[in-house]
Amino acid sequence: TSTSSKADPGSGGGRGGTTTATANEISVDFDQTREAYKSKDSLELLRSLVVFKLCSYDFLVDKNKEVMRCCLTKIMGQKGFNQFMKMTFYGQFVAGEDHMAIRPLIQKNQAFGVGSVLDYSVEEDITQKEAEQKEMDSCVSTAEKESIGKLEKKYKAHKQFGDHREGVTGARTYFYADEAKCDQHMETFIKCIKASGGSSMDGFSAVKMTALGRPQFLLQFSEVLVKWQRFFSFLASQQGKDGMEALEQRLELKQMQEFLTKLGAKGDFYDWFSGRKEESSGTIDMLDWNSLIDHRTNISDLLVIPNVELGELEPLLEMFTIEEENQMKRILQRMDVLVKHAMENGVRLMVDAEQTYLQPAISRLTLEMQRTYNKEKPVIFNTYQCYLKEAYDSVTMDVELSRREGWHFAAKLVRGAYMYQERERAKENGYEDPINPDYETTNWMYHRCLDYVLDEIALNRNANVMVASHNEDTVKHTLKRMNELGLLPTENKVYFGQLLGMCDQISFPLGQAGFPVYKYVPYGPVNEVMPYLSRRAQENRGFMKGAQKERELLWQELKRRVASGELLYRPAY
Repeated sequence: TSTSSKADPGSGGGRGGTTTATANEISVDFDQTREAYKSKDSLELLRSLVVFKLCSYDFLVDKNKEVMRCCLTKIMGQKGFNQFMKMTFYGQFVAGEDHMAIRPLIQKNQAFGVGSVLDYSVEEDITQKEAEQKEMDSCVSTAEKESIGKLEKKYKAHKQFGDHREGVTGARTYFYADEAKCDQHMETFIKCIKASGGSSMDGFSAVKMTALGRPQFLLQFSEVLVKWQRFFSFLASQQGKDGMEALEQRLELKQMQEFLTKLGAKGDFYDWFSGRKEESSGTIDMLDWNSLIDHRTNISDLLVIPNVELGELEPLLEMFTIEEENQMKRILQRMDVLVKHAMENGVRLMVDAEQTYLQPAISRLTLEMQRTYNKEKPVIFNTYQCYLKEAYDSVTMDVELSRREGWHFAAKLVRGAYMYQERERAKENGYEDPINPDYETTNWMYHRCLDYVLDEIALNRNANVMVASHNEDTVKHTLKRMNELGLLPTENKVYFGQLLGMCDQISFPLGQAGFPVYKYVPYGPVNEVMPYLSRRAQENRGFMKGAQKERELLWQELKRRVASGELLYRPAY
């Protein structure tokens, strides 16, 4: 068996951050091939082996578009090519062409304890040159050409990085055309939500914020948020608080007011903060500081930052005009429509993370929605990329905000999909690389963020986390911590997630042990998901070279079936 329970899982369990639950420990064996591949027939196992082997050849991966488009399409014809793809790469990593075609796979996975996060993975397949031009066109209107020079290097639209897909291994991408196109994307997401609700219980649907608005707005809003946080860090350093964790930095209000008045600030920060707190401690932290942006229309005199070149204060929202406010409203309105459909269909929304120069705005808009809709239960999940140096600060501040405001914190933790693009962009444009220096540091950051959220769940049962990882050590670490904290799988507070077609030896044993585990399930027509499949092949190259275990287990199971006369085994459900 893949699980061993030392007691009835239904009986109590430890509570609180320090309680150890020795009575309810559940362990999962990830080496039992019979259990891991119970949902697969032998042809599916063989397909996995062939696809994973092909993904390990550099030439095929580097030239995959040319090989697929030119060679295979010409030799086989379009119909033959589609059939070949369904028997290989498409069949391995994509669930089907539309919401009807994907149902059998979703229901089969569900029967073996694995849920689905539906992801309609169609994207525009245009050339890199077209992508760059499209991005620049969307980002620079005539009225903005003069003011855009003031944006920090990180938050400019750069032609070289206009193609969001370049150097990206995991995510699908959208290019901005106009508001009508954003509405079209919203309708696509609605269909995905309905498909998720109609196919399984307690499903998820993935949403990408760049599909719902204009990238230039996300760039500008990100710049506003980051500049404001940096000003807080500067003020903290003036009070000798630098080097502390973000949440531990507290500014003395009187001291801060005196300093800002000397700089030329006209607003009364002391009065504003004191008036809003029933028991004012005379100090504020980063969350209090960030709350000023929520009230930006009434207190513009408080929202000032230093201009280092001019040596004076300037309005933070100088470039954040009525048009930007309208852009924000339109994105939030579209998100609002999606959340209402999700709630009607019993589906939760997973907001994908994107590039660092867009992410501050995406996270902030997601928080706005969580504040409204996560009051009673977790409906919207934000994604945190743990390869970022600031990941821990982001997680801890959002958890603390949810505590103060009384809503359910809900997170998906990933390592990250944009590393090569982010590094290249930072180097090219002369700002600090936002990515951790190596894989070990990223692992450490992932576990640090995960432990913090798990402790929070143990303390008040209001937080929720999806451990989206293919790393067996991370999954084992999570199980160990759950046992220590007395967190039972039946509480549905800790979820696990892997991509369809990968790491079945982790997903299915977890599901059969009673843990909430989900496959990220892409779907869409063969031709239109080719860009997604192309990047999946690239991601698998690194993954398959570094991890031989999955292939070994697949061979082991095939040999076991041959030896025991079960080669014609068909999953029963």
